[in-house]
Amino acid sequence: MAKLWAGMADGAIDAAAEDFNRSIRIDSRMVREDIEGSIAHAKMLSAQNIITSADAEAIIDGLNGILSDLDAGRLQIDPEAEDIHTFVEQTLTARIGEPGKRLHTARSRNDQVALDTRLYLRGRVEKTKELLKAFILTLCDRAEEARAMVMPGYTHLQRAQPVTMGHHLLAYAHMALRDLGRLTDASRRMNVSPIGCCALAGTTYPTDRRYEAELLGFDALAENSLDGVSDRDFCVELAAALSLVMTHLSRLSEELILWSSWEFRFIRLSDAYSTGSSIMPQKKNPDMAELTRGKTGRVYGDLMALLTMLKGLPLAYNKDMQEDKELIFDAFDTVDACLTVCAPMVGTMTFLPENMRHAAAAGFINATDLADYLVGRGMPFRTAYKLTGELVAQCTASGTTLEDLPLEAYKAKSELFDADLYAAINIDTCLLRRTSHAGPTPESVERQIEYIKEILE
Repeated sequence: MAKLWAGMADGAIDAAAEDFNRSIRIDSRMVREDIEGSIAHAKMLSAQNIITSADAEAIIDGLNGILSDLDAGRLQIDPEAEDIHTFVEQTLTARIGEPGKRLHTARSRNDQVALDTRLYLRGRVEKTKELLKAFILTLCDRAEEARAMVMPGYTHLQRAQPVTMGHHLLAYAHMALRDLGRLTDASRRMNVSPIGCCALAGTTYPTDRRYEAELLGFDALAENSLDGVSDRDFCVELAAALSLVMTHLSRLSEELILWSSWEFRFIRLSDAYSTGSSIMPQKKNPDMAELTRGKTGRVYGDLMALLTMLKGLPLAYNKDMQEDKELIFDAFDTVDACLTVCAPMVGTMTFLPENMRHAAAAGFINATDLADYLVGRGMPFRTAYKLTGELVAQCTASGTTLEDLPLEAYKAKSELFDADLYAAINIDTCLLRRTSHAGPTPESVERQIEYIKEILE
């Protein structure tokens, strides 16, 4: 294919350099958006009498024909084209002749690529949001099922206080809900039209940028032509939001890996989301969770590469910015792949509530409640804290638990203890008395699920 920039440069570009410069492998996925943007541009040019209505009609019919042929498989994108914009324009011109050469009036590939990228990512955000919503609803469904399954809550990976599996899963639902909000916010800021900024300084033609933006569903116009063609904040912001999605998926994956181990045995992952060992027949490996955890670094890398690419660029457009699409596309592809696997992986895992409860009973997670028992009888909290710590140490040394320690041992520490302490430190009691807002009780889990679903609706 001839180069769009042929004219001044007569010498042939080196074959390796030409391949190095080519972006068709990456930006070909924006072909629909390139054609959509070009149709809107042709309509605007005609409305402003910059081209004739006959030429505009020929261009629009030709572009629709290209898209139809691509969808039907009658036309293939040329891998030797420099980029998708070149392919579309030159295919159009080959089909309709002179009118095709008028399409690029009053625009540049600089504002065209900025436009196509925003249009494409606008659609990708909506797809990822739908996957996130499905993931959140899966977490809610499993939390409902596990709302009364007592398990130890952890700090520093040490058993700390009683919670439920339902409460624990909803922590991730709330994280994903914030991820949904971040993607929505970033998408709103992205929905600004750069078309008409041209190469960097606008155009001398009497264009109507607002009309063209409205045809394409944009909320506003880029108000500075230099910024319009060189802004990639939206790529960075989306990559940052996607990085946080992966942070949360990775944290959950880490817990699924721990919980499915023989050391925990809180859950059993479905065979559909596990693999075996080539040499150890007893193994059931949580590979999908591990891969999700591993792919998190890949999305972080996309974000850091985008930031690094932009940090030293003078205005306006520079070829460095061709790297933006591969990075942000990869980030979306990776997140979508992980969400597609993680939602059903959580949805099909089996809870092992007896093992959770056994772990809760054995970890002194009712120690705070024992201290609170003493506080309720007038002892200062710090004094109660120290005394309870001594009792825990005593239990540890003798291999018993607070529930099984004799009343005489308690009274040897303080006369404030009475037989009712055993009811106060019962694991179920410890959980159900945590009635503060956003706590782990089954009722709180129900309220959280209702709150999350209301936001989603």
